[in-house]
Amino acid sequence: MDATEENTSHPISADKWEDPEMREALAARQISSVYRLLRRHGISQRQIAAMTGQSQSEVSEILKGRQVMAYDVLVRISDGLRIPRGYMGLAYDEATAVKIVGAADAQQAEEDEAVKRRRFLAHAAQVTMGATVFAVDSGSWAAASPAMTPAPGRIGMADVRQVEAATRALRALDYQYGGGFCRDAVVAQLSWGRQLLTASGTEPVTSRLYVALADLHNVAGWTSFDTGLVDAARTHFANALELAKEGGNHPLVANVLYRMGRVYLHHESPDDALKMFQLGQLAAQESGSDLAVAVLCANEAWAYAKMGNEDQSTKLLGMTRDTFARADVDSAESWVKFFTQTDVHAMIGTVHTALAQGGNATHTKYAIPALTRAIDGYGDDMARSKAFNLSALATNHLIEGDIDHGAKVGRASLDAAEGLKSARVKDRMAPLKREAEKRSNNADARELAERINAFYAA
Repeated sequence: MDATEENTSHPISADKWEDPEMREALAARQISSVYRLLRRHGISQRQIAAMTGQSQSEVSEILKGRQVMAYDVLVRISDGLRIPRGYMGLAYDEATAVKIVGAADAQQAEEDEAVKRRRFLAHAAQVTMGATVFAVDSGSWAAASPAMTPAPGRIGMADVRQVEAATRALRALDYQYGGGFCRDAVVAQLSWGRQLLTASGTEPVTSRLYVALADLHNVAGWTSFDTGLVDAARTHFANALELAKEGGNHPLVANVLYRMGRVYLHHESPDDALKMFQLGQLAAQESGSDLAVAVLCANEAWAYAKMGNEDQSTKLLGMTRDTFARADVDSAESWVKFFTQTDVHAMIGTVHTALAQGGNATHTKYAIPALTRAIDGYGDDMARSKAFNLSALATNHLIEGDIDHGAKVGRASLDAAEGLKSARVKDRMAPLKREAEKRSNNADARELAERINAFYAA
């Protein structure tokens, strides 16, 4: 083959992938945008189809907006078009790792948060897909605490069911009272539960034990996050990932990744959160759980809203509704069963609240009714979620200009938060505090801001 023939077979030069608009489309895995940009550069549908192994009709559908989410298809497109995999958040090759990460200082004693996030993403991808990304050594995350109570030498299903029952009870306490109320109990339960890994048992018992302990680590990570212990949360989620993968439970892998993404989203890192959600989406789709897919879609929508991308946010909210409508909620496992119709309303309201805070106040007209329905749907067993939504609802009313009602709902959110042991509740009050302080010439808004400050001080 001469050079002319080779150019015909692969007409896309490497510098095309460095274009800022192209890099943005690749990072968001917007294959329709990638294909449109290639068409703009003179690459035909036939050529794209030939390089990616797709039919021309598939390429045409993608150009019209069909979303590509399947991991194997994304990899085939990346390899066929010679896109550095890392630009799409797939398993990174060495060249991409050099461009993205750069040379790390091996002598650096303290890791900053960005490095920790990359390490966790590397670990998550390695566990989820058996591939290392970002060319960063994920290191060892297993750190079992020494146990005080002797564990049995041989275990049966009864022992595993005890772990599962304890996890359900501890999760319920977290939802109702906050992570600060039960985190120590979760960690203590883990100290005993991990000893069971050294006991003998049948293969079905061992496999179910892996999943049970993965979920207990999942609760430990969530309660750590809720009390502001980010590093502890990351360690527990990493352990949860390994055990869930060992137990062959893809919906739980997806759930752990969703929860780690929420840690990053809470700490105003929507880019990192989106990577977690997208990785979780791969596990959710592989599991066949529509409910798990809906959870990930909703949270991807929130991440995009935080990034100011209205189109992607609203598109993913639509996917959340559609996927949830197909889901069998009644038979779902405990770690994802929390996501009910009430939570769908809550996520719709939360996403539109983020967009309203980003500068487009028209989103309050979608946020307010959705949040109101969520608040009406939450019972005392979901007190923390109710407090979150009351705070968001009050924020929307203030943005909309209904200060009196916003202050009233804001006071209700503070009342709901009073009995919760949750650092996140205080953090989630921050937007309401800002909006109240902007309107401090109004007595109701001023009084609300003062009460929030007193809540922080307490």
